Amino acid sequence: MTVGTGWHEQLADRAEIDVSFAATSKDRASAVRDLGRAVAVVEPVLAKAGVEVRGRRLHVGTEWRGRKQSGARASEDIALRITDLTVLEDVLGALLSAEPASLDGPRWTLADPAAALVAAQHNAVADARTRAEGYAGALGAALGALVQLTEADHSGPAPMMMRAAAFDAAARGQVDVTELGLEPEPVRVSARCTTTWALTTPQP
Repeated sequence: MTVGTGWHEQLADRAEIDVSFAATSKDRASAVRDLGRAVAVVEPVLAKAGVEVRGRRLHVGTEWRGRKQSGARASEDIALRITDLTVLEDVLGALLSAEPASLDGPRWTLADPAAALVAAQHNAVADARTRAEGYAGALGAALGALVQLTEADHSGPAPMMMRAAAFDAAARGQVDVTELGLEPEPVRVSARCTTTWALTTPQP
């Protein structure tokens, strides 16, 4: 029984971003209204070609100061997928110019992670075979047919995340992100398998 590991690495062709907008006011209705105005500023960006809105989540709650109600807060979390990386810098610049409560990303991903996993699996099986052949040779035998193969835990695409830059210092207007090093990075997919092989003894 031998364990094989393999990986496949290729340049990311997609990116994911999470951005959140928030507003506070004296009551919930006013907070939601102010939040709507903030989100409306970025709606043209969200409709841009190459941008997919993966999901939205709204939260409206009460603000407290000690034990006393001080107002209300409304926030919306928006999950984005960038399918055309040529628009990534423009999208990030526009989002940051709208002064979101937070922005997380980009996380680099693959459009077709299944194909990358298949390549990693091939490499894992080849590694297991090489190891088994080494043990068979050490025993004075030859490697026979594969008896059993089971898949061990494998990792999917391992996305790289852009380090959080000093967004608070961004100037008014379109934020320039060209110096933040946002070029696509390699995404690695790995696989691991356990194999059992028959051994044959060379004829004298």
